[in-house]
Amino acid sequence: MAAKNKQMYLFLLPAMILFTIFVFMPFYEGIRISFTNWDGYSQSFDFIGFFNYATLLENELFVIGMKNTLIYGFACTIIQNVLGLLYALFVNKKFAGRNLVRLIIYMPAIIAGIIMGYMMYGIFQYNGGALNDIMQLFNAEKIDWFGSGNRAVLIIVIVNSLQFVGVAMMIYLAGLQNIPSSLVEAAQLDGATSRQILKNVTLPLLIPAITSSFLINIIGGLQLFGLIVALTNGGPGISTHSMATAINNMHFWSQNAGQAAAAGMVLFVMIFVISLMMNIFFNKKDVDM
Repeated sequence: MAAKNKQMYLFLLPAMILFTIFVFMPFYEGIRISFTNWDGYSQSFDFIGFFNYATLLENELFVIGMKNTLIYGFACTIIQNVLGLLYALFVNKKFAGRNLVRLIIYMPAIIAGIIMGYMMYGIFQYNGGALNDIMQLFNAEKIDWFGSGNRAVLIIVIVNSLQFVGVAMMIYLAGLQNIPSSLVEAAQLDGATSRQILKNVTLPLLIPAITSSFLINIIGGLQLFGLIVALTNGGPGISTHSMATAINNMHFWSQNAGQAAAAGMVLFVMIFVISLMMNIFFNKKDVDM
């Protein structure tokens, strides 16, 4: 048995080495830099304790990034899961071409965020944008869609939600196909309506799928980066920055790598706490099949 265990640990060794090199060491280095005044380029720096953490809330870019990150995370998660569940219920029915419908809904998810951003920029841009060109055909005034911070945030939320709604759909579809048809048929024999079956049978049994979908979507939303860079680059002003783009800005443009690392640690803790709370919440709702 001991020899077998040794072999098992040997199989784990390559994964552990890669994890140490590409995850643990950068994470440790991030923590270390967050306690320094390093500008990201010079060879020397000083340790300044918790100064970077203590002054984060004085940085307007960080505050706006945190507010928008929560908006992107929660708004996108809600939209993706509501639409994803509706799509899953629809494509779970038998009809001609349902596999094609599934493919079309899921396809945007395989496109990189930054590429999707540039594609959508071609639609929303003021001069030569497809949306404004269509409006001018009907003699309507052109709109600077990214001229207002709130409107730009809304566009980012909508684009990101629609891009990844297919992921939620596939998770819910797998969950729906795992529900025994006998339970639904028993409820129908008892005279339950479609709405009652959805509320009292389908949704409770979908809790594992709901948990997975919410966690994947919230983590993706809180890490939003490429789409914002391509669509607005954080503008107008700094009104659409997320924490990820704000960290990038602090490091490379403000040359304040120490505070950028501190913001990165805050983002890590925020994602961890929100994911943990969400996981605990849904685990309490879980039911045995």
